[in-house]
Amino acid sequence: MDTIYALASAQGKAGVSVIRVSGPTAHAACELLCGDVPPARQATLRKLRDTDGQALDQALVLIFHAGSSFTGEDSVEFQVHGSSAVVAAVSDALSRIEGVRLAEPGEFTRRALDNGCLDVAQIEGLADLIDAETEAQRKQALRVLSGDLGVRAESWRRDLIRAAALIEATIDFADEDVPVDVSPEVNELLGRVTGDLAREIAGTRVSERIRSGFEVAIVGAPNVGKSTLLNALAGRDAAITSDIAGTTRDVIEVRMDLAGLPVTLLDTAGLRETEDKIEALGVDLARRRAVTADLRVFLIEPYAEKPDLYQAGDIVRIAKGDRQAGEHPGVSGQTGEGLDDLVASITRILADRATGAGIATRARHRSAMERGLESLHRARDLLAGGEETADIAAEEMRTAVRALDSLVGRVDIENVLDEIFASFCLGK
Repeated sequence: MDTIYALASAQGKAGVSVIRVSGPTAHAACELLCGDVPPARQATLRKLRDTDGQALDQALVLIFHAGSSFTGEDSVEFQVHGSSAVVAAVSDALSRIEGVRLAEPGEFTRRALDNGCLDVAQIEGLADLIDAETEAQRKQALRVLSGDLGVRAESWRRDLIRAAALIEATIDFADEDVPVDVSPEVNELLGRVTGDLAREIAGTRVSERIRSGFEVAIVGAPNVGKSTLLNALAGRDAAITSDIAGTTRDVIEVRMDLAGLPVTLLDTAGLRETEDKIEALGVDLARRRAVTADLRVFLIEPYAEKPDLYQAGDIVRIAKGDRQAGEHPGVSGQTGEGLDDLVASITRILADRATGAGIATRARHRSAMERGLESLHRARDLLAGGEETADIAAEEMRTAVRALDSLVGRVDIENVLDEIFASFCLGK
C-alpha cells in the first residue's frame, strides 16, 4: 500500500498549515525530512530539509503509530508556517520520496473505514461536521460522528439475531419436545426493535432538515411587502423592491442562522391571477415552493381570510403593520415594527420541531430503516401463522438485519461510499 500525503488544513495563506502523511513508510519519510523520528504523540520542533539537505522550514512534528491514528496507520503531521511557498516546498519534498504520493480526495477517511476506525455512518457525520454552519448542525454531526447510530444499529442487530435464532431453534427441534415457548421473547424483541425503528424514522426528516436547512416561505398578494420583509430579515438588499406589483418573478433564497438552526427564507412571487405568462409561471412556482416549505409566513390585509395555502402552525401577520392593524399582529420590513416578534415566532416553531430529531440524518438512513421495518412487519404477520410460516419469518428477520447493517457499512455499499467520499476535500 502507498503512503499518502496532503495538506489537511485550508488552502491559502495562514499562520499554520498542517500536512498529513499516512501509510507504511510515513515514519521513514519523517526521518528523511527531520533527521529522526520524534517520540509519538508529542509535538516536537524540528527543522525540515529536502533530500538534498536544503532547509525547507521549521515545523512542529506529531508522530502517531498504527492503531492510534485517525487512519489506523503509521502517520505524521507536519505543522509548518502557512505560506503557499512553504506548503509547496514540503509537499514537493514528500512527493520525491519513493512510495509516497499525493492523496486522493477523502482517501485518509477511506483508510480509516478500511482499518475499522470509523463506520460509514460516522464518516457521514464527519462530512457533516466539516460542512456545519450552525450550532445545531455541529451538535448533530458530532452525535453521528461519536458512533451513536452504530451503537443503536448494533443493538437492533443483536435483538433480531436473537429472535431469528429462537425461531430457528423451534424449527430444528420440531420433532422433539421443546420445553420453552419462545413466542413471548420473540414478540418482545421484535416489538422493541419495530418501536425504535418507527420513532427513529419519524425523527429522520427533522434531522435531514437540520442538515440541509429549514425552509420558510414568505407568502402573500403582490405588493404587500414580502421582498422588503426579506431584506429586513436578511439585513441586506437580497431582493428588488418596487411599488410595481409583480416585481418578484422567481423565488429568492436567503440563508440565515436562527438560534443555531439553519434556515432558508424564500421570497415568492405575489399570489394573484394574471394574464402575464412569465408572472403566471412565477406565481405557480411560488405556490409549489410554499406548499413544500417547512413553514409559511403569510402577509395579509387587515381582516382578510386565511389563504388557501395555510397549514396548521403557520404564521399570519398584517402586512405593512406600521400603517394598518387587524386581528393578527403586524409586521413592517420598512420600519422594523414587529420584526423581532416575527423572528422569535419562527425560531420557536422550528426549535420545537427540531426537538423531534433522531440520530439518523440522511435519506439513505431512513430508507434502510424503512426496509428493515417492512421486513419486521412481515415477520410478525408470518409468526401469527404458526409453525408452517416460521422459517419464512426467520428469513424476514435476517433480511431486516441486512438492511440495518447497511447503515454502518457491514454490507457492500460501494456506490454509497463513492457518493460520500466525493464530498471530501483532498486532505481528509
